[in-house]
Amino acid sequence: MSDMMTTQAGDAGAFRSFDLNLVPTPCFVVDEKAVEKNLHILSDVGSRSGAHVLSALKAFSMFSLAPLIRQHLGGTCASGIYEARLGREKYGGEVATFCAGYKDADIDEILALSDHIIFNSPAQKDRFLAKAQAAGRQVGLRINPEHSEGEVAKYDPCAPCSRLGTPVSQLDAAALEGVDGLHMHTLCEQGFEPLARTWAAVERTLAPFLNGLKWLNFGGGHHITRDDYDRDGLVEFIKHIRAKYGVEVYLEPGEAVALDAGILVGEILDLPTNGMTLAITDISATCHMPDVIEAPYRPALMDEAEAGHTYRLGGPSCLAGDVIGDYTWDKPLEIGQRFAFLDQAHYSMVKTNTFNGVPLPTIALWNSETDELRIIKQFGYDDFKDRLS
Repeated sequence: MSDMMTTQAGDAGAFRSFDLNLVPTPCFVVDEKAVEKNLHILSDVGSRSGAHVLSALKAFSMFSLAPLIRQHLGGTCASGIYEARLGREKYGGEVATFCAGYKDADIDEILALSDHIIFNSPAQKDRFLAKAQAAGRQVGLRINPEHSEGEVAKYDPCAPCSRLGTPVSQLDAAALEGVDGLHMHTLCEQGFEPLARTWAAVERTLAPFLNGLKWLNFGGGHHITRDDYDRDGLVEFIKHIRAKYGVEVYLEPGEAVALDAGILVGEILDLPTNGMTLAITDISATCHMPDVIEAPYRPALMDEAEAGHTYRLGGPSCLAGDVIGDYTWDKPLEIGQRFAFLDQAHYSMVKTNTFNGVPLPTIALWNSETDELRIIKQFGYDDFKDRLS
């Protein structure tokens, strides 16, 4: 989330023509044509480079679009048993599963669902290696290159004392016994250059081990579908590694699949004043956009004015910190007025929760080319109740 510390870059694109009053609020609206555009770019990178490109379900798991995604990508990467099951049931193709720690109770099902199982440490690998090999699964080990490109420590897998990945300084023959490939995920919303620098920092250490491996997985965090991403550089980088070391290369983009492809539509509920003008909305930072608080970052408002009337937007929950940020409109707000935050298809949708009994946003699919709009899912009281006891 390193690029999300300030206003997130968001492109309103076709959404400027979308009538915000057509959906109930709050509501995620995903433009399938924008997703398709991103998928064409990712597929092109895979075709030109020879890389296996998998969709990271942790970032975007709107499985109503699985038929479209599987036309362009080679499968999915999962972060545990439920995502692995979703990938196998809905998306097809390869399923690569990584988890920081596997449970004995889950391992048999995970092996049945996954093509690659990637372990976080040699100890976990050794514990489950016999079962993985008996199941005929590819075995991976996540490494920590011990080279930081992250701007914020809590989103940097290479920060000191990180729990993610085996430090490359600890690699030896025993650590790699039975391992088919190495996995490294060190980026967050970044371009090609940080990947190239990371590889330059770690290549000499890894080179002695690569001849015995089948693949390298460079994880996610690659903003490949961003306009300024050096896609030609990435393609040549992958082709070079495949030719030099005789390994297959995997990429696991998540945000790149749904970048600038979705908005979150909300409604103004109240306009109190306390030291400044405030606006209570049916969008909750803590329930619907938790990265606003956790990252933190300021989501981009569609068509925000440079000057005019500024309001501090906050959600309906009782949490004092349920504040989205200060935003400006060219005209005073009115009760019932609709608005939208940009670039909310990835991560926001998968992180929603029902704290305080705040309703979950509806999910809608829109085609910006045909203007077809479908309500994919609406949530109700049972979705809140069934999570409790």
